[in-house]
Amino acid sequence: MTSPLDNLSPENIQTKLKSTHSINFPRLLAKGNVSLVVSTYQAGQLIVFRTDETGLNTHFVSFKKPMGLAANRTRIALGTQNAITEFYNMPSAAAKLKPAGKYDSCYLHRNTQITGNIDIHEMDWAGEELWFVNTRFSCLCTIDPAYSFRPRWQPPFISTIAPEDRCHLNGLAVVGDRPKYVTALGETNKPRGWRENKANGGIIIDGETNEIICRGLSMPHSPRWYREKLWVLESGNGSLATVDLATGKVETVATFPGFTRGLVFAGNLAFIGLSQVRETAIFSGLPLTDRLEERISGVWVVNIDTGKMVAYSRFDGSVREIFGVGLLPQTRFPEIMLGDHEILDASYALSDEVLKKILNEPRLEEINKSSKN
Repeated sequence: MTSPLDNLSPENIQTKLKSTHSINFPRLLAKGNVSLVVSTYQAGQLIVFRTDETGLNTHFVSFKKPMGLAANRTRIALGTQNAITEFYNMPSAAAKLKPAGKYDSCYLHRNTQITGNIDIHEMDWAGEELWFVNTRFSCLCTIDPAYSFRPRWQPPFISTIAPEDRCHLNGLAVVGDRPKYVTALGETNKPRGWRENKANGGIIIDGETNEIICRGLSMPHSPRWYREKLWVLESGNGSLATVDLATGKVETVATFPGFTRGLVFAGNLAFIGLSQVRETAIFSGLPLTDRLEERISGVWVVNIDTGKMVAYSRFDGSVREIFGVGLLPQTRFPEIMLGDHEILDASYALSDEVLKKILNEPRLEEINKSSKN
């Protein structure tokens, strides 16, 4: 997996990825017994925010254009330039890592599905099935090993599946193990038609009823169902908001010094990704760029009960945008393992039925000895 930083020395990489954080940011992670995974396609990195006795540790794993991600205690899925890569947590592998006892989780590379360049945005599991937003083809998809992807749903105003980014479909919220709420930057049915009214043409769609429940949003992303409420990031405003499902009314909870994208919750805290956004035709004329001449990239933490900021981690180097933010619960110091590694050689994910047969094999000790010779 390649990234824009692969040809730099370790010292230069650390300079490029420099960050600062509030003193309480690692304390919040440690107190909640959680870690974060954050994707940045511009820097080509999946960033792991984890804590140890020294405080906050940021670990970087290189990918080519990492974007949408889904994460939980068991697994991580990451969309990149032309693929979806899945990692599964194997605690037994974590026990083999050095220094001994430091790692409590180890996410091992399990599968990669080649999708082609479809501009993969958000993804999540509905039950055991991974759903993802195929932005280029304006649809929701699932993985099919026989094909690049399997289209499962498209907005009612999209007439056909085509690689034209007609509405910039981007965000996905799963409710009750079913894909439910979807965000798009425009109610448009022509190639890149959403750009004509990007400042306030955003919508939220009920993916089950096909009803558009909210219009007039400024570049909405990251819809989430949490505590019986629908939350959304109005990226063009740099804000976190809730949506009244009965009226479609949007109520701003907090505003931030950056383009908001990527959202997870832990208790009464929301972790939100911020991006600087460039002064290009796509991002010009937004309320955010009119409000702030300079924007910030990083992860901000807000108390959703009060709307007050409580902590932050800010990037000061080459990381200028954040795409996805995922939460790893009951995890303080995880590792993500990709590529050729001896631990991958000696780690086997097997069903309980198969494991039982192996453990009951009387020649197991003899087999293990012979495999080491």
